[in-house]
Amino acid sequence: MIVKKYIQDFEKLGFGMFVHFGLYSVLGKGEWAKLLHSIPDEEYEALAKEFNPKPDWAEELVRTAKNAGCRYITLTTRHHDGFSLYDTCGLNDYDAPHGACGRDLVREFTDACRAQDIIPFFYHTLLDWREPSYRKDFKEYLKYLRASVEILCKNYSKIGGIWFDGMWDKPGEDWEEDVLYGMIRSYQPEAMIINNTGLSARGTLGHIELDSVTFERGKPQPLNFEGVPKYVASEMCEILADHWGYAKEDLAYRSPAQMICELAECRKYGSNMLLNVGPMGDGGLRPIDAAMLGIVGEWVRYFEEAIRTPRPAGIEITNKEEDFLLKEGNFYYLFCFRLPMRADANVAQNEEADFSDVFELPDQIKSVAWMDNGEPVEYTQEGSHVTIHTVPYCYGRNLVVRVAKITC
Repeated sequence: MIVKKYIQDFEKLGFGMFVHFGLYSVLGKGEWAKLLHSIPDEEYEALAKEFNPKPDWAEELVRTAKNAGCRYITLTTRHHDGFSLYDTCGLNDYDAPHGACGRDLVREFTDACRAQDIIPFFYHTLLDWREPSYRKDFKEYLKYLRASVEILCKNYSKIGGIWFDGMWDKPGEDWEEDVLYGMIRSYQPEAMIINNTGLSARGTLGHIELDSVTFERGKPQPLNFEGVPKYVASEMCEILADHWGYAKEDLAYRSPAQMICELAECRKYGSNMLLNVGPMGDGGLRPIDAAMLGIVGEWVRYFEEAIRTPRPAGIEITNKEEDFLLKEGNFYYLFCFRLPMRADANVAQNEEADFSDVFELPDQIKSVAWMDNGEPVEYTQEGSHVTIHTVPYCYGRNLVVRVAKITC
């Protein structure tokens, strides 16, 4: 099996930010607004005269991502509406440099990423609602698509990868993937090439040049590599509410606790988590988006060591389905879900819980300690049979998922 180092390096990033940003951000009705609200072309394209992000949008966005614990950001350089945030160099004038802002927003994004040690990734749509050749002359459209992606590959120095989306719109067509991916490799030999398989085909393997499978808004699963010629990573993308792009009337937010649980669950299967935000038209985030990311970042700072390089240990916790172990070298990391907070019965719900994790371990344990405060955790070990005696949170604390470091 082919195992590429850059794919393994991608897995060690663990946590990234997805950013859906474009003309639809001005409308505030979600990234599919043009199609689903049947907005006429002329009316929608006039939004380019209003789309003018504030000068420091990229710096603020990257700072927020870094504070959340993200190591990379995937930006929608062109979404299905066909509008590009980058200079299309004459392919058309339906891009940010020819709009109200008169700037290459992808350049601003990559500059901000590199200034703050964040790896830039580029999302690029495969389908196109605006480009006539997509409907009338598909082979000609593929030339336009490749020319667009080539600009991204050669004009912005080294990038982390290209994230495609939309092949599901024409499943029976020949997308000439060999040519597209070969062109990317000629400019960016170590870029991750990812092609989203959508909601209906999560975790599906594809072309040999693809480097990761996707689990769009779905729990990752272990990958079966039997007979597969190349090792690939996996990534789960998730949204904070019900839209990828900014929707001002979307109040259906998930909780920060749910996002923390999902991040931990991704690492259980060795999968990265790509958590989405949809900036408003000026490039700023809704206060709730920034606040939620800040809370996730607090959790990451407690347990960062556990969510980057450790890999699934392949050891079952026999008495708790959610809890799991990761391993790196002589260390195991025990992720503990649903630990309650213990306090006076008049102020806390003192639920009964099983304060132990039972499993078989081939190594001899030297010590166990909580990663967030260094306090030792009691344990017993009889041969390979191990019981870790976890405890409730004290009043004033609840970290959602707590991690104990086991030293062998």
